[in-house]
Amino acid sequence: MKVSVLGGGRWGTALATHLGRLGHEVLVYERNQDVVRKINEGKHPYMQNITLSNVSATQHLKDAESYSDYLVIALPVQAIREVIKSMDLSKKVVISASKGLEIDTYKRVSQIVKEVHGSATVFSLSGPSFASEVSKGLPTALVLAGEYGKQMKEVRDLFFSENFRVYLSTDLIGVELGGALKNVIAIACGISDGLGYGENARAALMTRGLAEMVRIGISLGAKRETFYGLSGMGDLFLTASSSQSRNRTFGFLMGKGVKPQDAFMQIGQVVEGADTVKAVKKLSEELGVYTPICSAVYQLVVEGQDLHKVVRSLLLRPPKEEFENL
Repeated sequence: MKVSVLGGGRWGTALATHLGRLGHEVLVYERNQDVVRKINEGKHPYMQNITLSNVSATQHLKDAESYSDYLVIALPVQAIREVIKSMDLSKKVVISASKGLEIDTYKRVSQIVKEVHGSATVFSLSGPSFASEVSKGLPTALVLAGEYGKQMKEVRDLFFSENFRVYLSTDLIGVELGGALKNVIAIACGISDGLGYGENARAALMTRGLAEMVRIGISLGAKRETFYGLSGMGDLFLTASSSQSRNRTFGFLMGKGVKPQDAFMQIGQVVEGADTVKAVKKLSEELGVYTPICSAVYQLVVEGQDLHKVVRSLLLRPPKEEFENL
């Protein structure tokens, strides 16, 4: 089977590596000429211990468009609309592997694709998955969301292997939101760890952050149980607790006193949660949803408010019931 992948970064290349390992022929679209050259040499500049097979790369979008009916999107969310608007995806099966919300519109990736290409079929592949481990073939479990049917099963079979388990869900809204919102909570957990607040505080932030994710999700039509699965709790646990996580690392640096812009410079890669929190702030206000942790992250990352004042304000909120329906 032939597969096109938009995005030659770590995650796009990890998925391409996995697909190539299964015997599929993969063409990666990437703007960076040096990355394209390295991939065509069977290597990658950011994952030097990985050897690619059945994977090639191009700088030309039209090549990726015509190469296959299966198109994997592994781009930073804020770049997706601009990249795909010059493509014809009307008859494509699009698999989004990007996690985030568009800042100005609050839209999920599937909504962006459908807005630009109304007749495209869109699925979302999400869950706890670091690129480095997928590239090495280490065991991983993800969830594929979209309309249940023959095409969903074909996409599942495209990716499925002994070390890459794919579960199915019809809750596209919940799966996409889980992958996007957990990045914001991971930044909060990183800040807490950087401040030295300990594991109790991290566990509390993860649990109460999950509650905020559920509130937003239900308000937008997602299923509650989705957030307790791979794309919600599973991905949140991984992203909020591991030093491999860019979002947690970004927050950790801030907790150590590093300014957001300097933290961006140190990481040198896209921090999706720092963009997503801008959309979450507007969205939660529009929906009337209570999201104190996300709001605190916004105050620190976007507004540059004093770290200790924001944290103290968060901790001094009046006590309330754990569950709203009590």
